[in-house]
Amino acid sequence: MIAEDQSQTIAFLSDPASYGITGPVEVIETHISLVFLAGDRAYKLKRAVKLPYVDFSTRQLRAATCAKEVDLNRRTAPELYFGVRDIVRGPDGQLTLEGPGEAVDTVVQMMRFDQEGLFDRLAATGGLTPRLMDEAAGMIAAFHKDAPGVHAGGGAANMEAVLSINEAGFATSHVFAPAELKAFNAAFRARLETHRALLDERERHGSVRRCHGDLHLRNICLFEGRPQLFDCIEFDDGLATVDILYDLAFLLMDLWHRELPGLANRVMNRYLDITRDDGGFVLLPFFMAVRAAVRAHVTATQAEGAGDAELLVSEARASFELAKRLLETSPPRLVAIGGLSGSGKTTVAEAVAPLIGPPPGARTFESDRIRKEMHGVPVETRLAAEAYAPETSTRVYRELGARACIVLAAGGTVVVNAVFDRADNRRMIEEVAREVRVPFTGIWLHADAGTLRERVARRVGGPSDADLAVLERQMRVEPGAIGWARLDAREDAATLARKIAQGREVSRPAPESGQAAP
Repeated sequence: MIAEDQSQTIAFLSDPASYGITGPVEVIETHISLVFLAGDRAYKLKRAVKLPYVDFSTRQLRAATCAKEVDLNRRTAPELYFGVRDIVRGPDGQLTLEGPGEAVDTVVQMMRFDQEGLFDRLAATGGLTPRLMDEAAGMIAAFHKDAPGVHAGGGAANMEAVLSINEAGFATSHVFAPAELKAFNAAFRARLETHRALLDERERHGSVRRCHGDLHLRNICLFEGRPQLFDCIEFDDGLATVDILYDLAFLLMDLWHRELPGLANRVMNRYLDITRDDGGFVLLPFFMAVRAAVRAHVTATQAEGAGDAELLVSEARASFELAKRLLETSPPRLVAIGGLSGSGKTTVAEAVAPLIGPPPGARTFESDRIRKEMHGVPVETRLAAEAYAPETSTRVYRELGARACIVLAAGGTVVVNAVFDRADNRRMIEEVAREVRVPFTGIWLHADAGTLRERVARRVGGPSDADLAVLERQMRVEPGAIGWARLDAREDAATLARKIAQGREVSRPAPESGQAAP
């Protein structure tokens, strides 16, 4: 609902002369704001609207919210937010940026940055690299770690309020039929009940915090070579006071919606590697579904009376259907991928993870990452030889199994990857699946010695410290009979991942040596 006429203010902010520049002013519109790009600055005006989830109906409300927006966003992007400026009507009746007269509105003043650095633009052009997404995951994890905890009600009650807001939001448009909305809302309420105890437990342990609240791709930008979060929810603390995994879920949903499941899975795994929040992993499909529903009703509301209503209705419908798919369930599963260094275990594990389990795919655990974590060093740091002593490796494999067990027992799907050249380690991971009564798939990747040597020799970066000397020692080890499915590591990783996900792996035991002769 439009509460005030802002046409004069919008005309003023659209005029280059208002800023003393000669170049054009570019205007970006959203359902609750307009951003005016003028020279090297950006000016954000809040629309005079009143909706079920936001009230900008008066100048005073907009001014207060502008000030809060600057304060909150300086937590993650201090270089981007300069402050607030009033739009003033002077004694001559003309509008100016500040000066003597009566304030008629307020804008947030920001540094203008290259719009091609927005993550949604990068997603469209293929610019979201694994390295960039790893950095984004680390940035979000650090932000959540420092976000203040809030105990203002149970975790389930918090999500129940979100569902109520969604239902009210859908009522503001005519895109969806009442019957389908009734079934849609009932499905969300039913899923909430299945997660009620876990949501409440997480709130008691501090997982509900004052987060970003609107963490999709368009609210992350590449600025001075680093990803930065900006444009958080400032108008309603309740909407941004959420479970930290619900905050993350908006980004995961957005990536999944844009058909980038591999990046969604990667962000999730790198985030959980840092936060160790595996107890909440099973909530992510539900959280992603809620986020898709949010986008569906917001877009549907935008479509009411819009010039591009047909396109907006189509987008709202796509988000609505995605939300329904995200509510679908699948049984948990454990996949273990073994093989000598250079066999491509990590590459195949990362390729298969988005293909199994509900979105955002399987939780992956890698022995090399766990070993680095146990020694308190970044994954790219090379460890000394003693870090690979037998007793240390035993601890690494035990931790690998323990972490997999936590996720599987809660109903999640897991992919683990390690060399698994010892029979006791293979038995250990098989026993994890038996303990929690989930299907197990064991994969042994094999290749000739020449292929393995070539791959290890040209490997650069990554968590593995294995060099040619390590590989030679591995090839001298007698692994015993390996009963796992044996796949040719020389095949394309995507092809191998599809075989594993669809259960079409070749179930043929490896040779007694476990590897082709050097």
